[in-house]
Amino acid sequence: MPGFKLNDIPSPIVLQGNRRIAYRDPAVLYHDGIFRLYYTLVATEPDGRVYLYTATSESRDLIHWSAPRRLTPKDANLNYSSPGNIVRFRDRWIMCLQTYPRPNGEKYANETARIYTMESADLIHWSEPELLLLKGNEVAPEQMGRMIDPYLIESREEPGKWWCFYKQNGVSMSFSYDLKQWTYYGHANAGENVCVVPVGNRYVMLHSPENGIGIMTSADLKSWTPENTLLTLGQQDWEWARGRITAGFLLDCLDVEGIGKYLLFFHGTGPQGEDVIFDTHACIGIAWSEDLVEWHWPQANRTTRSNALNLHKKTWLKQ
Repeated sequence: MPGFKLNDIPSPIVLQGNRRIAYRDPAVLYHDGIFRLYYTLVATEPDGRVYLYTATSESRDLIHWSAPRRLTPKDANLNYSSPGNIVRFRDRWIMCLQTYPRPNGEKYANETARIYTMESADLIHWSEPELLLLKGNEVAPEQMGRMIDPYLIESREEPGKWWCFYKQNGVSMSFSYDLKQWTYYGHANAGENVCVVPVGNRYVMLHSPENGIGIMTSADLKSWTPENTLLTLGQQDWEWARGRITAGFLLDCLDVEGIGKYLLFFHGTGPQGEDVIFDTHACIGIAWSEDLVEWHWPQANRTTRSNALNLHKKTWLKQ
């Protein structure tokens, strides 16, 4: 994108929520010159009922975004949401996502929350969601336990081997060679909304503790080491994100002309009294970094630095 500058972005807010709409759980794909942003759209009906959808918006410049387009149906028993990422598998695009059932107006999803995938040939039309048996075919779906916030990644060490990370007992991990038959591997101590990206000779995991974005690293996608860092970016100055910053999604745009950085998408929720209300006002924000140590965002090019990650920069960022 010749002539494009990140500092042209006027605000750290990409999509701004209001009293009827919240934007959460971003996942981004850059393909054919288009940034495709997928997210949870939380809509409050006039009667007060709340429904969750997986929705999408597109942009060519990270400034102008298309209106939300809902990809999943209105159904409080399902509430398809939290798209983890979109990957290319064979000749199809695969999106992983969750259900977040709240049939009786619960604040959080009940125990029937599960992980699904949808397929697409064109990133426009998507198939019906398909349940993933992440504990293996021998475990019945009703026995798998509550699981949310999936993320898919192919192993660099074993090409053709795919891992699914999801929130259950910290972060749980299952692997597959066809995205259909799964084997449960184990779990690690981490927060929710996991995102895993190859960086140098390591993998970097972003996850969400109670507030902020935590970082873990691994050489093999199996054993994870916590890094002593917590990204909160400009939260102290952002009323729209004062309650919580979470759900970090890292997009590698180092080789994208006009960017040359990692883009970080996340969502922020503002304070509502002593509690954070997740169903309204949540916004999706953006920041960026060249090295995952120093972070920038719009508005006077504000920055913050993670010294803890800098201690490891020469090893896990080695190209």
